[in-house]
Amino acid sequence: MNRPKKFAVILSGCGVYDGAEIHEATLSMYFISKHGGMYELFAPDLDQHHVVNHLTGDEMKEKRNVLVEAARIARGKIRPLLDFKAEDFDGLLFPGGFGVAKNLSDYAFKGAECTVLPEVEKAVKDMVAAGKPVGALCIAPVVLAKVLGDVELTIGQDPGTASDVEKLGARHRQTSHGQVVADSRHKVVTTPCYMLDSTIAQIGEGAEKVVLRMMEWM
Repeated sequence: MNRPKKFAVILSGCGVYDGAEIHEATLSMYFISKHGGMYELFAPDLDQHHVVNHLTGDEMKEKRNVLVEAARIARGKIRPLLDFKAEDFDGLLFPGGFGVAKNLSDYAFKGAECTVLPEVEKAVKDMVAAGKPVGALCIAPVVLAKVLGDVELTIGQDPGTASDVEKLGARHRQTSHGQVVADSRHKVVTTPCYMLDSTIAQIGEGAEKVVLRMMEWM
């Protein structure tokens, strides 16, 4: 009997404006489980860039930890990203949310001149070097563009972000709701999710297609 395919899901906090996008994270986990896979959750153990009031959009004068906040989505079952080992997993998945651009990288502030958290970069490079698939939703493909360079991906239809992706050496493909772009050379699959004005059903469609494509490559 074949063992279930095991995904590592990297979260960037909790909440779209300063952490992981909760719908994208939850639906990714749901479809991994629905299609017979397993997942383990990781997040970097560091202070998030800032805290945003999700009701008003205003910045709040407090500090929160990315790992502690991500544990809300994980129901407490989550490990520091430094514990991640590529040999323990069949695939690596990044939900979106501004936390990807503020906590996993500084893309939100530096655009195409951004840097990526070293443990995030290592996780991506180790998986690609091992021939294992990497998936990214929403804004998260920007991190893959920065780390991998010459990779084909999508962030949807936003011209500014697409231009930044191409400045980083990647090839951008425009997509709509539920569509994915699969780069078979790197085994990278991406979908726009909330980079478009989407319904939660459309988010689920994109997340499911990413999970299924990753499983095909495993």
